[in-house]
Amino acid sequence: MLLLALDTATPAVTVALHDGSSVVAASSQVDARRHGELLLPAVDRVLAEAGVRLDAVTGIVVGVGPGPYTGLRVGLMTADTFGLALGVPVHGLCTLDALAYGAEFDGPFVVATDARRKEVYWARYEDPRTRVTEPAVDRPADIAEQVAGLPAVGAGAVLYPDTFPDARAPENVSAAALASLAAEKLAAGEELDAPRPLYLRRPDAQVPKNYKVVTPK
Repeated sequence: MLLLALDTATPAVTVALHDGSSVVAASSQVDARRHGELLLPAVDRVLAEAGVRLDAVTGIVVGVGPGPYTGLRVGLMTADTFGLALGVPVHGLCTLDALAYGAEFDGPFVVATDARRKEVYWARYEDPRTRVTEPAVDRPADIAEQVAGLPAVGAGAVLYPDTFPDARAPENVSAAALASLAAEKLAAGEELDAPRPLYLRRPDAQVPKNYKVVTPK
């Protein structure tokens, strides 16, 4: 097994390579505006560090969000393209699950990422491997009772300390955690999700209303 993992559902552009036993190379950069610009060089960097060619990869795993439309689709389209070109399977995993897997907790906690519009994408976990609620998008104040008393990880927790007073690391998702979780599930014979985006609301971009129509002369 040689899994190439990537995630662009958050401001982190993160890539990792996993050989079935451990992560052999990884790269992460945080830049919410340059997903498309940074992703492929990160893949090249990870492959070079591991000393392997792209055609040695036997599978792709990609974070499916939830996340903003523009950034999320960069990773998903890249994963689909690699899978098609290499003839290898492409697996999807919830980005919140990867963040949870990278956390070090013995008990229940919350994962919250920045959803913009003063909202967070979030879910509750019994432990780093067990999600107990479906991913959702809400204003922090509206979920305060549901997350009260629980520690939290993710940039959303850092942004809203009134709702998440016990914010801890990691703040950003890591493809190393994504790859390790996928490798663990595959080794256990679990079937992973299809690489389809987990959109919880409509895109930010909207068709302008009352736009001016120009009639050619």
